[in-house]
Amino acid sequence: MLSAFVNIFKVRDLRNKILFTLALLAVYRIGFYVPLPGVDQAELTNYFKNLGGGGAGSGLQQLTEYFAMFTGGNLQQSTIFGLGIMPYISASIILQLLGTVVPALEKLRREGEPGRKKIQEYTRYLTVGICVIQAAFWLKFICGSQLVFREYADLSDHFASTIAFWTMGITAMTAGTVFLMWLGEQIDEYGIGNGISLIIMAGIVSRMPNAVFYVVENASMSVGGEATFGPGKIVFLLLAFVGVVAGSILITQGQRRIPIQQAKQTRGRRVYGGQRQYLPLRVNHGGVMPIIFASSLLIFPGLLLDYLARVFESSGFLAALAGEFNRSSFLYAASYIALVYFFAYFWTTVQFQPKEMANQLRDYGSFIPGLRPGKRTADYLETVMARITYVGAGFLAAIALIPQVLASAMDIPIMVSSFLGGTGLLIVVSVGLDLVQRIEANLIMRNYGGFLGDGSGSRIKGAYS
Repeated sequence: MLSAFVNIFKVRDLRNKILFTLALLAVYRIGFYVPLPGVDQAELTNYFKNLGGGGAGSGLQQLTEYFAMFTGGNLQQSTIFGLGIMPYISASIILQLLGTVVPALEKLRREGEPGRKKIQEYTRYLTVGICVIQAAFWLKFICGSQLVFREYADLSDHFASTIAFWTMGITAMTAGTVFLMWLGEQIDEYGIGNGISLIIMAGIVSRMPNAVFYVVENASMSVGGEATFGPGKIVFLLLAFVGVVAGSILITQGQRRIPIQQAKQTRGRRVYGGQRQYLPLRVNHGGVMPIIFASSLLIFPGLLLDYLARVFESSGFLAALAGEFNRSSFLYAASYIALVYFFAYFWTTVQFQPKEMANQLRDYGSFIPGLRPGKRTADYLETVMARITYVGAGFLAAIALIPQVLASAMDIPIMVSSFLGGTGLLIVVSVGLDLVQRIEANLIMRNYGGFLGDGSGSRIKGAYS
């Protein structure tokens, strides 16, 4: 593996791509700390530090933490990159879902490269609109919570300055997201590729040193001491981290291979075709999307129930129900599992098109042995995908609940236990695997051994290998 890292810098083209990617990621991390004009950062930091108690404040803190986990931004610091790349991801998901129900978008999707560029253009326009709406809501919250400097706080006395604050804030946050989108596209074109995902991964990995320093500062090697992390807990954390990462890699790479037989064709005296291949179906076809949807959706019931419990103070049922929607409760865990399963099947239904796949196999003269092309093949593929999605959704639910279970059972802070599962870990694993495969493909193309290159032809296989 060490020789593979050395070979990376021997290939000039690959070296330039990696250095270019690292330079743009460094630009992203620098801009991550550029504050939003007019916002009192000290007051904002103290506001989120004082949140807690399992009520609406705790729910708001969870919302901003989840937002920071998979967007590359951080609203708790309110910088120009505060919205992160999430508006672009939201726009992409919206157009992807609309592409299955809107005939015009579906036609564009089938046109190939020109249609893809047109959809990409629509995605950029929709991203700007989503940025303006999200930035306006965030600035409204900041003004309502008195987290801005005094000259921007009172609309009646400082109308001009308040308009300037709103204009600067919305423009800065929108421009920050558009700039991140541009950085991702530059990494795709001139860097190693997969730029948007690398930006998200960089934001997640940047939180790991804080968790490590926290463990080191609160660790003690004495058995039975009063430290937060004793020897047994530290060993358990290390083993759990290795085990969960290994399991995440296994399920991310896991696939069900469907045998595909190519029909034989006779042309003159020669016979073409007849090869036997495989159609790989991913076990975790939805990726991290089911966890993202489920975790985001579960924040709002706690906020709503807590608000209703404060409005109807005499209702003990609402107060008890609001208390049940915290991370350590059984109701929260059961709802989380149910939503992960629901969104896993929903996302697979949207993304996986068995009829279209069966028609493509038939058009290319291929078939699944023992099944007639057409409807029988489509029904079989749909049944197989439904079964493997059940297993993949179960794994996602287990990974999603590990941080909450460890945080409540072993009294581990969520900033530490979040790296033992959940959305962040799956994003880092999937993006890291994709990055390694891209680098390995460049090395093998130039007759260099990959990361597992030992002369035996071994290589890291992708999800569709």
